[in-house]
Amino acid sequence: METQAPEKENYLPEKDARSAREKAIDEWLPITSSRNAKWWYSAFHNVTAMVGAGVLSLPYALSELGWGPGIAVLVVSWVITLYTLWQMVEMHEMVPGKRFDRYHELGQHAFGEKLGLWIVVPQQLVVEVGVNIVYMVTGGRSLKKFHDVLVCGDGGASCEGKDNIKTTYFIMIFASVHFVLSQLPNFNSISGVSLAAAVMSLSYSTIAWGASVDKGRMAGVDYHLRATTTPGKVFGFFGALGDVAFAYAGHNVVLEIQATIPSTPEKPSKKPMWKGVVVAYVVVALCYFPVALIGYWAFGNSVQDNILITLSKPRWLIALANMMVVIHVIGSYQIYAMPVFDMIETVLVKKLRFPPGLTLRLISRTAYVAFTMFIAITFPFFGGLLGFFGGFAFAPTTYFLPCVMWLAIYKPKRFSLSWFTNWVRKS
Repeated sequence: METQAPEKENYLPEKDARSAREKAIDEWLPITSSRNAKWWYSAFHNVTAMVGAGVLSLPYALSELGWGPGIAVLVVSWVITLYTLWQMVEMHEMVPGKRFDRYHELGQHAFGEKLGLWIVVPQQLVVEVGVNIVYMVTGGRSLKKFHDVLVCGDGGASCEGKDNIKTTYFIMIFASVHFVLSQLPNFNSISGVSLAAAVMSLSYSTIAWGASVDKGRMAGVDYHLRATTTPGKVFGFFGALGDVAFAYAGHNVVLEIQATIPSTPEKPSKKPMWKGVVVAYVVVALCYFPVALIGYWAFGNSVQDNILITLSKPRWLIALANMMVVIHVIGSYQIYAMPVFDMIETVLVKKLRFPPGLTLRLISRTAYVAFTMFIAITFPFFGGLLGFFGGFAFAPTTYFLPCVMWLAIYKPKRFSLSWFTNWVRKS
């Protein structure tokens, strides 16, 4: 994974031609306002972005794929996405004196000013807004599960009457946290929330596979594919691929995370960023593979789309795991929302000429949180669309676009290892 490093003098920054107003705006926008992050910020931001609701659906994905194809898809996805993440880290500062702080800026450099925007921004928005809506639903459902398990017992299945509170109210409770947290200005300001979320992701993943081991294999467990008809198997296969793609969706915020790390000619940001990414991917492996393999081993094709819902005992542990999920998706929501806030505020300030300030931030971010809450309440089955979103936007921005941009920008020698690898990934 090596590229030709530019000469040291090429790192010298070009003359800053921005006006005073443009500099002030860049110092206010969430992505470019703070550049003092350490490498471990990269680690837990990437863990928080990567290990989300998707990890809990991996046993279900295996039930649609079967043992052989399921393990192959998990391993190959881990390797490929680590490679494409490395590409994006490398491309962040490929132009002397310039940093591609946002995914669409890199796309514009690769494909042109207008085409790059149209290729990247719609897909990135589908991913980030889609993830935020899914996390609204997931947070609300996990809060409800926490309440039902503690109040009603029996895994929450016996909740009736006044004890049976609708999921809608729990989604609203979950959203109320984000009305407050969304006012934090940038990535570095949410580092504490992100760290807590990263710890929770490893914790509830461990609970998920540990409780599955404790429960043991179900009597009469069946490892045949969940679907029985050919069309069902085909749709199940592609839906499972979408679920896996959703689980590896952290690429959509990686450039924005790297933008928070300081960079000098002697110490470019790619070194601490890559160190953090490697640590994050070790944690990802520790979360994904045990949950997917042990969850499927224990329940076979009867596993539900959230492994924690399948588990019901011990009661206190399942309640604790669901609260951990809530804390984690609080952090994940903020990680994916920050680039959206940046896009919204960039348009309002640079295009529509609104004055930057607390009032603009309060109104714009509150409106976005309210929008995702409304969609989550209106379409509580939104998580069932993960397969569609995974195939439509998650897969391209994670698996394909980095390779295409690498070929367009670096133009590796035909039939070289880099050329061959990226063309295979692109095909």
